[in-house]
Amino acid sequence: MIQAAAIFAGAALAEIAGCFAFWAWLRLSKSVWWLVPGCASLVVFAWLLTLVDTDQAGRAYAAYGGVYITSALLWLWLAEDVRPDRWDLLGAGLCLAGASVILLGPHRP
Repeated sequence: MIQAAAIFAGAALAEIAGCFAFWAWLRLSKSVWWLVPGCASLVVFAWLLTLVDTDQAGRAYAAYGGVYITSALLWLWLAEDVRPDRWDLLGAGLCLAGASVILLGPHRP
């Protein structure tokens, strides 16, 4: 479980960084060169998800979704200086609970 959490945290950082590079290029008028590290970051994101210990890709992606939502709210707070409200936190908690059920539940082979 700790290994999956570390992988998901790294994947979230890589995905948000990659997506932000595109945001910066298109919405903040940054140089097109922002896309180079952005694309590399998205490749790292995809690779990291292959390291999750599950036989089904869909379960890894579904469980990751809860981690991504939580990470996006952290980005909102730390990078955009907008503090998440109680509804944001409640939603993230529900998503993390769902992600845990998906990843740790007793699935049939």
